[in-house]
Amino acid sequence: MKFKDGKSVIIIKNNEYFCSINNSIKMKYDVIVIGSGPGGYISAVRASQLGLKAAIIEKYATMGGTCLNVGCIPSKALLDSSHHYYDAVKHFEEHGILIDPPKIDFTKMIDRKATVVEQTTGGIKYLMDKNNVDVFEGMGSFVDATHVKITKNDGSDETIEGTNIIIATGSKPASLPFIELDKERIITSTEALKLPEIPKHLVVIGGGVIGLELGSVYKRLGAEVSVIEYMDKIVPGMDTDISKELQKVLKKQGVKFFTKHAVNNVQRNGKEITVKATNKKGEDVVFKGDYCLVSVGRKAYTNGLGLENIGVKVNERGQVETNDHLQTNAPNIYAIGDVVKGAMLAHKAEEEGVVVAELIAGQKPHIDYNLIPGIVYTWPEVAAVGKTEQELKEASIDYKSGKFSMRALGRSRASGDIDGFVKVLADKETDEVLGVHIVGARAADLIMEAAVAMEYRASAEDLARICHGHPTYSEAMKEAAKAAWDGKPLNA
Repeated sequence: MKFKDGKSVIIIKNNEYFCSINNSIKMKYDVIVIGSGPGGYISAVRASQLGLKAAIIEKYATMGGTCLNVGCIPSKALLDSSHHYYDAVKHFEEHGILIDPPKIDFTKMIDRKATVVEQTTGGIKYLMDKNNVDVFEGMGSFVDATHVKITKNDGSDETIEGTNIIIATGSKPASLPFIELDKERIITSTEALKLPEIPKHLVVIGGGVIGLELGSVYKRLGAEVSVIEYMDKIVPGMDTDISKELQKVLKKQGVKFFTKHAVNNVQRNGKEITVKATNKKGEDVVFKGDYCLVSVGRKAYTNGLGLENIGVKVNERGQVETNDHLQTNAPNIYAIGDVVKGAMLAHKAEEEGVVVAELIAGQKPHIDYNLIPGIVYTWPEVAAVGKTEQELKEASIDYKSGKFSMRALGRSRASGDIDGFVKVLADKETDEVLGVHIVGARAADLIMEAAVAMEYRASAEDLARICHGHPTYSEAMKEAAKAAWDGKPLNA
């Protein structure tokens, strides 16, 4: 059956819809996703699982977005490699392992990282094939609210049609207006993951997650690392106790910190980078290094999307505006992940991607942004979920706090990972867990016990009364919960 409107032809064949625009036959989709990062590809998979015909548009040759290609995955590969080396240098002897001083094959380390990335991105292609998601390579831009033009690398283009469209274009590293990124010596996280050498002195501008993780990598490998932070503490959004503990531990590892320092100039002269800043006393301070990592956050990426063609609104920060259902002001167009407000986290994007796919399919999903964990993959790791102590104070919520040191755990002592603690915050009257904050080995995994407990509105007593395996790191959660509940941990 064919219907003509003068410009296009709609063909119905075997209950599938095809759209002919400019004589090019393309399938009409229930869902088109622009961007194949963690939010985008998961959204396409979930849509397909729910019986929707889905397509995904990705401008790069490999899928996975920032996280898989130049973010979470490669950074974790380097963090793991550098951790092994640091352990060999610093801790093997105390375990009775005597070896010649270990050497670094940095090229091999980078190659391993690349292999991990390749395997992971290849896994996404497999998922697309398995779930019958059509993949288009090229730059996606809106023609109108239901048509997206795909401009390919060779300059050709094609247009596909979708009933619903999801913007999942992610973010790019931000910079400061006076910094010229040459991407050789003055670099972002993208370049930091593929340096040709280990820096002698890496100057890091920004004491957030990215700066600390990549700074940790190169400090472990032998570089001098200086972290310059504008605020009065590192990881400013996290609980103050967490920030203090992490800074103390990383300082012990040799990282130098300069908080309350405002960077005002960055210059390159050959292989030398000069960073000028003003400290809290108003004094000028100069840092010299061979590399400068600019890690001052990330900004939403909407360049070339053609949002102006459909009237989709963006806020003053360049983020796509959405309602509580992640809909833009165009009801069939949604946005998820780093391109909208909220924490720029891969798992947050994934949750939003699932929620949107389920909403489109007529389901009633929910997402609790308070229960999205934040994680820093230094060593020890840092993880948090729920409210910080400062947020509870600002909201005038009566709370109680329980803290337990990792040093008191048999498992920690056996492994030699004794730094850090677990901190549990609970409502003073009801005992409901309101926030959990961890510095310590395997914190990234431990935090999920807290997230599950809080999803079901568990009390600190609930957590304290659950039998935890011994000896495990998780016992610190039980003890901290008991400290919050009745002020009496069993092993402290």
